[in-house]
Amino acid sequence: MSKGVGKAVPSVEPKSLAELRQDFKAGKQALVEAFRKGRPTAAAAAGLLSALAAHVDAALQGLWARSTMPAGASLLAVGGYGRAELFPYSDVDVLLLLPDGVEAHQCGAVKTGIEAFITACWDIGLEIGSSVRTLDECRHEAAGDVTIQTALLEARWLAGDRPLVQQLEKLLTASMDASAFLRAKTLEMSQRHTKYDDTPYSLEPNCKESPGGLRDLQVLIWIARAAGLGQTWKGLAQAGLITAFESRQLQHNEGLLKLIRARLHCVAGRREDRLVFDQQTAVAESFGYQSSAGQRASEVLMRRYYWAAKAVTQLNQILLLNLEEQINGSQQGLMRPIDAHFLDRAGMLEVASDDLYQREPHAILRTFLVYQQTRGIKGLSARTLRALYNARQLMNSAFRRDPVNRATFMQILRQSEGQTHAMRLMNQTSVLGRYLWVFRGIVGQMQHDLFHVYTVDQHILMVLRNVRRFFIPEHAHEYSFCSQLAAQWAKPELLYIAALFHDVAKGRGGDHSDLGALEARRFCRDHGLDKADADLVVFLVQQHLTLSRVAQKEDLSDPDVINRFTLKMVDARHLTGLYLLTVADIRGTSPKVWNAWKGKLLEDLYRVSLRALGGAQPNLTADIEARKQEARQALALHSMLPGTEAPLWQTLEISYFARHEAGDLAWHARSLWRHVQSPVPVVQARPSPVGEGLQVLVYSPDAQDLFARICGYFDGAGFNILDAKVHTTRSGYALDTFQVLSPDLDLHHRDLVSLVENKLTQALLNAGPLPEPRRGRLSRRVKSFPYTPRIALRPDERAQHWLLTISTSDRAGLLYAIARVLARHGINLQLAKISTLGERVEDTFLVDGAALQHNKAQLQIESELLDAVALQK
Repeated sequence: MSKGVGKAVPSVEPKSLAELRQDFKAGKQALVEAFRKGRPTAAAAAGLLSALAAHVDAALQGLWARSTMPAGASLLAVGGYGRAELFPYSDVDVLLLLPDGVEAHQCGAVKTGIEAFITACWDIGLEIGSSVRTLDECRHEAAGDVTIQTALLEARWLAGDRPLVQQLEKLLTASMDASAFLRAKTLEMSQRHTKYDDTPYSLEPNCKESPGGLRDLQVLIWIARAAGLGQTWKGLAQAGLITAFESRQLQHNEGLLKLIRARLHCVAGRREDRLVFDQQTAVAESFGYQSSAGQRASEVLMRRYYWAAKAVTQLNQILLLNLEEQINGSQQGLMRPIDAHFLDRAGMLEVASDDLYQREPHAILRTFLVYQQTRGIKGLSARTLRALYNARQLMNSAFRRDPVNRATFMQILRQSEGQTHAMRLMNQTSVLGRYLWVFRGIVGQMQHDLFHVYTVDQHILMVLRNVRRFFIPEHAHEYSFCSQLAAQWAKPELLYIAALFHDVAKGRGGDHSDLGALEARRFCRDHGLDKADADLVVFLVQQHLTLSRVAQKEDLSDPDVINRFTLKMVDARHLTGLYLLTVADIRGTSPKVWNAWKGKLLEDLYRVSLRALGGAQPNLTADIEARKQEARQALALHSMLPGTEAPLWQTLEISYFARHEAGDLAWHARSLWRHVQSPVPVVQARPSPVGEGLQVLVYSPDAQDLFARICGYFDGAGFNILDAKVHTTRSGYALDTFQVLSPDLDLHHRDLVSLVENKLTQALLNAGPLPEPRRGRLSRRVKSFPYTPRIALRPDERAQHWLLTISTSDRAGLLYAIARVLARHGINLQLAKISTLGERVEDTFLVDGAALQHNKAQLQIESELLDAVALQK
């Protein structure tokens, strides 16, 4: 071909796949880098998603043009890519659509062409997810699979035959059953929410899949598109399904969630939709947030995320109910008047008029009272949710001071049922935080203490739920002792108030118990509680950590410990209230924190303190004699001869009998009566009588490193030690009892008992040097929020022993590492109280030894202990 003066135009050689790969990679990298360096705005994120989709469009279209695809075939973007949005590391899903009669698996040329195209995509770095279907296959598969139906709903033409795509659109529209699609997507969303604990406030939320995440917004658009009601927020507003204000709020919060997800992809350098702890700080810093003395950068980011997720959750409820009414034709359903302000619309509470709250602000709190009082009401209607959403500005300081509103709030707390659901609904609709202004400060606030798994507001509501369940007969089997106490409690609302305020001052700096007590006092005064009730609530908030601390860290066999504790308890009512709140609080931190052994410690402290408050002064001698008598009866039931216990008991000090239950005394005597002078270790194990795990008895000639060697075995075998009681007999034998949890949950108790008895005996017979502690992998939470180890060594009240307390992050081999240090310095262990709080431990040891009498030696021991418990980098 010639042109102009006849010079030949050089032909342009098509680029090789290697060159296309380089071009694609460079183009994507430039877009991501520009976004990374730019201002973190929703508009920037939207621009990136659109530009990445266009970049992939161009690459796919270029490869399609150079491929040998069959005539009439089309290439479609589906899924998220079909929306012309691509996050930096999102999936690229495409559909190769073939005309009917062209079967890829039957025609060699078609199959070869398709395989060559897909291979070329991967060769240039496009890791596509591809499917190949004919028009007829799409119709049949979509009819039986809502996932395929959803993906095709957002199909977008990229290349090839356009009329074929138009035929697909017509087929899908004709076959779409909007009601069935709504039902399927609603069930799917419910199942997904359950997977993510039904809360937007997870400390490591998935910003796509968690409740309040991007998927919730996508579901709404899918349902609206399936019903032909609109494809954008603006379109849904024009259709009357949402207001213009709600449309702007949806768009705003969706923009923020997309921005966070895009930044998360950039920081992680891979597809990562979870805001995991080890990414939160980096993502926060990419927004320009900086940590300060009072707040981490990650907390600022997560607070912003939680508020957006909460708004999405509220708006999702409103729009989903509106879509359901529109699609199923239930907007004209039968309504039953409840009173002048509220209606029962098919089990949903509906306001009688859209402007109810504007005219009658008192009706805002009455909504939740009516919800509690009306049988058959299972939720709030879209109209009510919308009215509450638009009434938030009415809940100002005057609203909070209004005597009518204060009386209504107390009525809600005093109802016979429904407090948990009412408070959760109030929090979801932002009413709780606007009425209790102090509560608003902890909505979406993270807790970096390695054992709470909820934000502060969700933890508080979980504790309220736990307290409430003590008063519900159907839940009496869960905590029977708590339910017995609750049945005799006259004013449940006092415990509910204490639950609401116990952690409400977290994050302010200072002691949150003292600050929360001030807030509780103010609430009680404003809401007309009498002095005795107010004093009780304030006491519960101020002391809510005391019972747990004493039970898990101090020696409950020591009468002085009990006396000091009961002096703080005022009377039996205060003690009982504190016990109920403490159990509910620990259960509300994390599913991992509570165990039966911890429950026993709390109950033991409650019972002995209750006796002391009732006037029964601690009488150690009488208590021990009663235990011995009960133990002798237990021995008789096992056909043991009278006096079986004598050979062992006459070698033991009074502290042994004070620290063990009668059942333990009998078991020890039964196990050891023939082995009191055994030259070799005796190991006995049994299923723990107080819950899961094993109770292990070790009886052996005493040695300096015996406790460390026992811990070394448990460490190597993967057992978790919950408690250890250590005694030395007058004849120089060690009698140690351990509560342990097994790592092998599938092993039968009988096999586990035999395993421990044999292996631990062998370990104790091995006189070699102590092995090095194993270094287990640290959890992500411990790595992200390392807890600074703290060690304290001080004399006990009688100056006869020393109390060693150690607080640090939990890890495998920790107790063994501590025991090795103590053994190295000849420190004798009398008692070990192991308290694991999620991924933090707070252990207390009662010790003695000559080295502790010298300041220099003390400092050396403390220094070595700090090195032993320090996290390994």
